[in-house]
Amino acid sequence: MRYLFVDRVTAVEPGKKITGVKNVAMSEDFLEFHFPKNPIMPGILLLEALVQLTGWLEAVSSDFRKWFLVSKVLKSSFYSFAYPGDRVELSVSCPPAPSKDLVVYSGVAQVNGKRRVKAEFLGNLVDLETIEEVEEQKRYFEILQRGV
Repeated sequence: MRYLFVDRVTAVEPGKKITGVKNVAMSEDFLEFHFPKNPIMPGILLLEALVQLTGWLEAVSSDFRKWFLVSKVLKSSFYSFAYPGDRVELSVSCPPAPSKDLVVYSGVAQVNGKRRVKAEFLGNLVDLETIEEVEEQKRYFEILQRGV
């Protein structure tokens, strides 16, 4: 099973930052068990949404030649929960890289302007074609950005 946690890309500044949205729907299967009778989107899945958004930033910044794979979370803070019906605003920025292949990012997930997760993470850039069909990813990104 594959979870896609970015429902929309709202802005992109290639090589610098990207923003997007995750809409938490009551029908998502992870809510059934986390927590029974009190469904919330796990904070770690919000972190995953930020990492997925980072992948899109790297894809767009490299003309869909590269993708980001997280290798280490340097810092993370979990402030509150995301509930069914919430619109989670995601934002990722990229400060100058410490090396060509190792990149550090910072990200924030918010609901109505209130922080849910803040994180700093690093990872590697890999060739997109080794993990996905490039043309398919380009088409999917067009859907995600809808003319941004």
